[in-house]
Amino acid sequence: MSANAHTRLLLVEDTRALATEIYDFLESEGMEVDYAETGKQALRLLSDNRYDVVILDIMLPDMDGVTICGFIKDNVDPTPPVLMMTARDSIEDKTVGFDAGADDYLTKPFDQYELLLRCKALTRRQQLHQSQTVHIGDLSFNDRQQLAQRNGKDLKLSTTNFKILGLLVKAYPDAVSRQEIIHQVWGDDFPDTDALRSHIYTLRQALDKPFNTEMLKTIHGVGFRLSVQHGD
Repeated sequence: MSANAHTRLLLVEDTRALATEIYDFLESEGMEVDYAETGKQALRLLSDNRYDVVILDIMLPDMDGVTICGFIKDNVDPTPPVLMMTARDSIEDKTVGFDAGADDYLTKPFDQYELLLRCKALTRRQQLHQSQTVHIGDLSFNDRQQLAQRNGKDLKLSTTNFKILGLLVKAYPDAVSRQEIIHQVWGDDFPDTDALRSHIYTLRQALDKPFNTEMLKTIHGVGFRLSVQHGD
């Protein structure tokens, strides 16, 4: 039952005896484990390293795990899945954890093999999601998850704009003609001649306006393409 030797975990737990027990067990199963006793130590490690899973105690001496979980989901890219562990087992406590972005929840005391299995499941799920994410410059696009981000920030796109962006991502670095976009998005139900222009405008507002460089370029007489500064 050995785990992937390349799986790297961050264990955040202030009870040293329990942390040592978990640390030794996971390392014996082939995991690479970093350890933090406080929230501040955890944030420093998260800023310097990439992790496949973060095992996070909800009660820490300097800050609570919910705050750290929220920080991870908002600021760490790529975002590792978070497994929260706590002695609190009420549905209210679990709701708070999941609302902060926790991917799984384990109530103390727990069987170490269950912790191992959950870590392996979260790692597999994360690898599957990452394999379906396309990166173009600072743009991340995942069609299956219906997720588009630029510089780690979610892009708020309408369903139609997401489809248009998906066509541009698929074609990159080539251009997509206006006719092809119309055909792929609307088929024979194209509403009017200004519809595409309107959607390109709102797509630019979401994709380019909040950022320093423009990605959506108009190729006159052809259509549109994505462009990345430096190495375009």
